[in-house]
Amino acid sequence: MEEKQIDLSAPAYYQNREISWLDFNERVIEEAIDDRNPLLEQINFLAIGSSNLDEFIQVRVAGLQVQDELGIRERDSKKSWLPKKQLQEITKKNRAIVQRQYKLYQQKMTEIEKLGYKVEQIEQLTQVQQNEVREIFDKQIKPALTPYGVDAYRPFPHLHDGTIQIFVHLEKEGKPYAAIIPVSPLLDRYHLLEAETEDTRPLIFVEEIVEYYLSELFLGYTVLDTFTFRVTRNADLEIQEEGAEDLLRVIEDYIERRKNGMAVRLEVDTRQAPHNLEEDILFLIEKLDLTKNDIYYLDGPLDLTYLTTLRDELGAIYPDLLYKPFNPYYPEVLNDRSIIEVLDQQDLYLHHPYDSFKPIVEFVQEAASNKNTVSIKMTLYRVSEDSQLVKSLINAAESGIQVTVLMELKARFDEENNVILAKKLEDAGVHILYGVRELKTHSKITLVTKKVGKGFKRYVHLGTGNYHEKTAKQYTDMGILTSDERLGQDATDFFNYLSGYSQQPDYRYLDVSPLKMRDAFIARIDNEINMQKEHGNGHFIAKMNALTDKILIEKMYEASRAGVKIELIIRGICCLIPGLPEVSENITVRSIVGRFLEHSRIYYFYNNGEEDLYLASADMMTRNMVYRVEIAFPVLSERIKQIIIDTLYLFLKDNTKAWLLQKDETYKKVTPGKQKPVGAQLELTRLSDQEEAYHQKQNGS
Repeated sequence: MEEKQIDLSAPAYYQNREISWLDFNERVIEEAIDDRNPLLEQINFLAIGSSNLDEFIQVRVAGLQVQDELGIRERDSKKSWLPKKQLQEITKKNRAIVQRQYKLYQQKMTEIEKLGYKVEQIEQLTQVQQNEVREIFDKQIKPALTPYGVDAYRPFPHLHDGTIQIFVHLEKEGKPYAAIIPVSPLLDRYHLLEAETEDTRPLIFVEEIVEYYLSELFLGYTVLDTFTFRVTRNADLEIQEEGAEDLLRVIEDYIERRKNGMAVRLEVDTRQAPHNLEEDILFLIEKLDLTKNDIYYLDGPLDLTYLTTLRDELGAIYPDLLYKPFNPYYPEVLNDRSIIEVLDQQDLYLHHPYDSFKPIVEFVQEAASNKNTVSIKMTLYRVSEDSQLVKSLINAAESGIQVTVLMELKARFDEENNVILAKKLEDAGVHILYGVRELKTHSKITLVTKKVGKGFKRYVHLGTGNYHEKTAKQYTDMGILTSDERLGQDATDFFNYLSGYSQQPDYRYLDVSPLKMRDAFIARIDNEINMQKEHGNGHFIAKMNALTDKILIEKMYEASRAGVKIELIIRGICCLIPGLPEVSENITVRSIVGRFLEHSRIYYFYNNGEEDLYLASADMMTRNMVYRVEIAFPVLSERIKQIIIDTLYLFLKDNTKAWLLQKDETYKKVTPGKQKPVGAQLELTRLSDQEEAYHQKQNGS
């Protein structure tokens, strides 16, 4: 029977990426009521949700607002919505999510009260506690305050992105006045006061302390009322690379301009606000060039990211209310042998944070101190400020080793840190590359070349995540250390492409974007379609952070229609809709939100039993396929391949932290029911901490 013709590009078969992202953030927030998470970790998920949303507003919403204001009528490639329609749908959905977030916040703070900590008003404190607040204000807060009068003689102050502001109404001799006081982000967000006898320890927000002593900042005036608000600004400014002779200066200018980006959101704490806010809000939106749709009225404190600090502070007292600590596994084969010596014999596979990041640091340290090392080449996208890797690169350069580092200056929100590190490395004699014009270099690769006899030997690290010692403890990522010459030659070609002038080379084993990675994925999915027709066993599994590339989604729809089984594990945005009759009936999509941020990218193709497996720095997003330099690399060791395949199937069995995407575009939480509970992250943590079998696999025994 002839297959029914369907337009697989039709908007009905796709989700809008912004709405899908909001769904993801809602899943993060819902972790606050998962009893498998300890209480203090539950409140931290509310903080993560706020942090996520701030960046979403700064970048995605800001970009759409600019398009709308400029009259750009470019429709999104999935739902075919204009910018205005997208903004309307975002506002509608996000208001409901934020309302839910603050409802959960109130519930969680009630539970925190049972621990003996309660948000209080200063008027409710004992005299001793009020004296403590008085001292805090005088010594820690008042010197940092600068009130700004708002009238015809004083220009409206610049309201910095994310800073809590206090709007004050004053009166003197019957005349009204207004002022705004920024609360410096350098001040502590809250203060825990001492408890008296066995009483509860009060928690007082810094803005409430300022409001309580406002009369001391406006001598001779009467304070009538106040409310707090917060402005979010556009951080999605374009970097003008064309014609730039010094990219460092361009980035530094960009960082300064971003501080003054246009306002895109106004949040107002309504708890202590006067009944009639309308006139003040109209005044603010006029000054900030906003609309009423950009305002969020919140029944609680602004900026819930403070909950992360509270989690840490209370966690020191109640460690049982935090996730149980575990020891990342350090490969036993490295206990009495150098990494280079081990890599001469076998590949090493690392799955962070279950496996320690220490071997990566030691790999570069050992290369930097080895007299036979000829060169070290490395890409850096996001790096910790006190990076041991950077110190090793500096030591290597100062000892005469040729060190080349591609420092990606355009890594959003890390630009300033990367500029500082680039200058530091350059001063030490490191040859710095700033990437490829108009592209971000997002690859994760290190190449060490060592002199051996009359020749040379190459050692490579390839990974899915950044060379960031701190986030390696919070994000799940995979990487392989190897001396396999097949990958070593491609690594050499890759760095020569970045540092010199040439077209992108024809790699033997690596798939490198722009474009070529997408072509390789399409070819492999086409192969699964052929395998399905010939053998009836087409199967594709992918784990990634986001799926937005329409060309690849269409190819998956085509494969599903041909009968290929497709299992997707996608943490965040997913523009594909599974389970649609005659379109995606053979596709399932699950999202896992848990203790660690799922960040590894894995692509598995059954290939009639040959089982091709790739790890990558890239998600299947158009930006990764077209506008970035990315690497997908094959897992050549059969031993390591099997470990990763087993891990993929563990994620597919997860029934405690997984959400299944439905064909109506909603997510449904997976529950164990009568089955044994399986949590992939929990199981991997347990294996890393306890299982000898896991250690033996890692060691190659």
